[in-house]
Amino acid sequence: MNARGTIDRPLTHDPQKQALMKPSTSEPTGSATPDFTTTDANDSRQNRTREMQLIPEALARAHMHEQLRSAEAERRALRLATARRMQRRAERASLRARRALAMAVMQ
Repeated sequence: MNARGTIDRPLTHDPQKQALMKPSTSEPTGSATPDFTTTDANDSRQNRTREMQLIPEALARAHMHEQLRSAEAERRALRLATARRMQRRAERASLRARRALAMAVMQ
């Protein structure tokens, strides 16, 4: 069966093996629509492929950046909690020292 390809089911998906579009007979000669060239289509497909290949990298980079930011925020929160705990401990020690001094002075 030697059937020609249609728009919905092309004979080949490779743009370089596809036939060039012929100008239709209904269009006047020298109309504004230029002849179809496969190089432009191939270039745009290549660029799209390159862009599509870079999308996962960009997503991974954004994900890693978010994880690093989250980890840094968690470390800051942990340092803040530790500093507050140490401050409370120092305040309690200061109160004990004051009480001990007051008791020593009273006797």
